[in-house]
Amino acid sequence: MVRLRERGVSSVALQFPAGLKRKAAEIADDLSDQGFSVIISGDPCYGACDLSLDLLDYADVLVHFGHTPLISNPDVLYVPFRVDFDPDVVRSALPFLRGKAIGIITTTQHTHILPGIVDVLRSEGYEPVFRSGGGRTPEPGQVLGCSFEAARIPGISEILFVGTGIFHPLGVQLATGAHVVALDPLTGQATEVDADKFLRKRHGIIEKARSARHIGIIVSTKPGQNRYALGKHLLSLCDRAYLVFMNEVSPDELLNLGFGAYVNTACPRLAYDDQIRFPAPVLTPGEFEILCGTRRWEEYVVDEML
Repeated sequence: MVRLRERGVSSVALQFPAGLKRKAAEIADDLSDQGFSVIISGDPCYGACDLSLDLLDYADVLVHFGHTPLISNPDVLYVPFRVDFDPDVVRSALPFLRGKAIGIITTTQHTHILPGIVDVLRSEGYEPVFRSGGGRTPEPGQVLGCSFEAARIPGISEILFVGTGIFHPLGVQLATGAHVVALDPLTGQATEVDADKFLRKRHGIIEKARSARHIGIIVSTKPGQNRYALGKHLLSLCDRAYLVFMNEVSPDELLNLGFGAYVNTACPRLAYDDQIRFPAPVLTPGEFEILCGTRRWEEYVVDEML
């Protein structure tokens, strides 16, 4: 509210990711009571890479909830969403740690808890460290589904991921080669991450794509996901591929296009998380290079936007 008053704006556009959309009406009420004209984006939102900048045609500022800044725009305000937990929960992960020097990473929701986790680990004789990845991850210790740079800590081969889900710690292991322990701070359950099963599945998807008569290379039109230059590079590797520009990559649209396989240069999580939903194999850029023979399987890399 203070930031809006300081700007002297009168109209505000609100954007929320799926998990926060039900707060839209309540927040709109608060702003409306303060005299602001409010509009709400009802479109899907997958992160700070997916801003509804078109709403700035109808409002003075866009307030994006849930994520840290990614796209620099003076008319966009970012309001991260924080989730608290007791740092003592980290003790559940101690039996899985193999060394004393520990790199700590988490997602946007929990970065404010990292100093407390450091205190707990130090009290147990560990040497914890976290750092900023820069670029797409402005907060120290923060990783995204498309950037694991904060986990690349010189001299550290043991990583503790604190957060929900398996995708982030899996990506960290593939990106760094470190021993990774994942701790869910809401349940207190800790597990060691093993990428072997994941890699076997990805190998099968690459092999399935070999029989495709045509391959669509998806280029996103979303402001924070567009990798057109990468798309053009991948296009040069195969004479049966075509660039396909899309804003929303959905199973129905891929089915309607009818390509035998696709290469995803949009959000990296699409190929990894949504493969089971898609009607054809969806490869990452690195996997497509393996398919085309310009990269060896032993050189497998997780897809990132750095």
